[in-house]
Amino acid sequence: MAEGGSYWVAVLVGGGVGFFIVVVLNHFLPLLFKGGNVPKGTFGWPLLGETFGFLKPHSSNSVGAFLQDHCSRYGKVFKSHLFFSPTVVSCDPELNYFILQNEGKLFECSYPKPIHGILGKVSMLVAVGDTHKRLRNAALSLVTITKSKPEFLNDIETIALQILDSWRNKPQVIFCEEARKFTFNVIVKQVLGLTPQEPETLKILQDFLTFMKGLISLPLYIPGTPYARAVQARSRISSTVKAIIEKRSRRNDDDDGNSKKSSDFLEILLSVDTLSEDEKVSFVLDSLLGGYETTSLLMSMVVHFLSHTPAALQQLKLEHQNIRSMKQKHDPLDWEDYKKMNFTQNVINEALRYGNIVKFVHRKALKDVKYKGYLIPSGWKVLPVFTAVHLDPSLHANASQFHPWRWESQDPTCKKFTPFGGGSRCCPGSDLAKVEVAFFLHHLVQNFRWNTDEDQPIAYPYVEFQRGLVLRVDPCSETTM
Repeated sequence: MAEGGSYWVAVLVGGGVGFFIVVVLNHFLPLLFKGGNVPKGTFGWPLLGETFGFLKPHSSNSVGAFLQDHCSRYGKVFKSHLFFSPTVVSCDPELNYFILQNEGKLFECSYPKPIHGILGKVSMLVAVGDTHKRLRNAALSLVTITKSKPEFLNDIETIALQILDSWRNKPQVIFCEEARKFTFNVIVKQVLGLTPQEPETLKILQDFLTFMKGLISLPLYIPGTPYARAVQARSRISSTVKAIIEKRSRRNDDDDGNSKKSSDFLEILLSVDTLSEDEKVSFVLDSLLGGYETTSLLMSMVVHFLSHTPAALQQLKLEHQNIRSMKQKHDPLDWEDYKKMNFTQNVINEALRYGNIVKFVHRKALKDVKYKGYLIPSGWKVLPVFTAVHLDPSLHANASQFHPWRWESQDPTCKKFTPFGGGSRCCPGSDLAKVEVAFFLHHLVQNFRWNTDEDQPIAYPYVEFQRGLVLRVDPCSETTM
């Protein structure tokens, strides 16, 4: 026993020493790199590098002290050591665009390994190569088919009205919670055909909330930790979704051709032969993730910024009153109505620019890359930082102000505006998110007045409102509900 114990001690000590040597080499060897003009910068502490400084919380409509300091010292492109890897950080719009447009050729998506463990190996968020291409093509096809369908639009409006109707006798609401409730019910109905009242919906929601908490936790797979519970929750969600898929497949197999089929994502997804069962399950989870957190946060951003910009709120209200005046009181919104919401689109775009829901993305250089005199060594991580570009006063006039009118003359498809990423990894569900926000705003601005406490969206680097964005709400005397 003593000899066996000594053996395992030696293994553990040897493994620890080996890990330490790898970490030290990973940190210091890049400092000796002489192969070209690597951007200026500093690596900070061994092992941790400058990660804690980079992740220090700050208002999401600011670049934060870390980027401000490093850009002033080294320029818009600099080197650092982040997330256990030598890294080139880019706050330059041209380089960011170059990185996004060369996905799969010069650069590759490269999130930290623990993210893979929690999202799954075939998640569209972490998949690369042919797997990502197949998943993304399926997503784009589904969005194209779905976004203007009357059934989808009616579902959004119905759920929005249900949420707003529940506010009637409440003096205040925690808007972030209400927005999440809205977006979850919309995406579950659209993806899986489930209503909020069905038992599977509650089961998925409970596991999904556990999953979300673990996604932003310390990645330690120890029983009882948020990360471990999240991995287990993902497994349970997968089992639930698989059961729903099998049930739907059996129903379709037994169908004699006379019954009306569902028109949700799942029905279309079942007919996609290029995806395996695991990929379809992962696709559903990715849809829940994107449709839940990102869209609800965008809604919260819009409501928060409108609260502090009365002129924008008034113009938005007039736009929606004009749309409603051309319809009967209870007529549902349709795609033609959505296309008339021009100022609404400006408000949404400005909330995306000013609020910065997505701060940066992770990429890895697949080979040595030379760009405008810089060298990005093979194997180094690259972080295109969207926030720095969106808030750059040399690119956006009055960049530190919420000003929706800028989009009357500014092109939202330009290189200096990338709220949903770009290239082959641009978020495929962005159009659906905008429809949801626009329809919710249509009824909100006509039926309620509101004001907020001083609550700011804070980047951790994920973005959240510290107190959940408390709204004191007051129903308007004349309503359209």
